[in-house]
Amino acid sequence: MNALLDTHVFLWAITADERLTEAQRRIFSDGSNGLWLSVASVWEILIKVGLKKLPLPVPATAYVRTQLEKNRIRLLPVRPAHLSELEMLPPLHRDPFDRMLVAQARTEALTILSRDEAIRAYGVPVV
Repeated sequence: MNALLDTHVFLWAITADERLTEAQRRIFSDGSNGLWLSVASVWEILIKVGLKKLPLPVPATAYVRTQLEKNRIRLLPVRPAHLSELEMLPPLHRDPFDRMLVAQARTEALTILSRDEAIRAYGVPVV
């Protein structure tokens, strides 16, 4: 499976947070799965750190980079095809970061790991 981690799932998985579901935990820990984090999620993390809504033990960029390497997660850039898909999405979800994840998942045939039920309205696979 190739999975795109929603921002909260990424943060929960790297800290062994109990809010991570058992299915998400299995996918995250199974080395045969491809794990992806969108650059949009990194942007969201940087914004939350800047607003003091997300405390991290070290500067955000270094923290994310270390966690990507440590947990075999690949960074998914925003490609022109993602922007085209984003433009065509109906306004079912108000969060711009989640809308980008949906566009990326649809374009790249990825399953999204998320606890956000609103994402399901787009018909993308969600665990």
